[in-house]
Amino acid sequence: MARMIKETPILTGEDAERFVERAERVENMSKEERAANRARLMERVAEANKHIIWCW
Repeated sequence: MARMIKETPILTGEDAERFVERAERVENMSKEERAANRARLMERVAEANKHIIWCW
């Protein structure tokens, strides 16, 4: 039998303000900034993969 899904809490106060601020900041990023962020992420993923042992 499936579990019931809990309601998502509503953000209020400082949490809500911080969420809106970060959401607006992401929307205002240029394509160049997004590409730079993605490149940094892919570099970190490649570095992390060097330390991961895959057991299939």
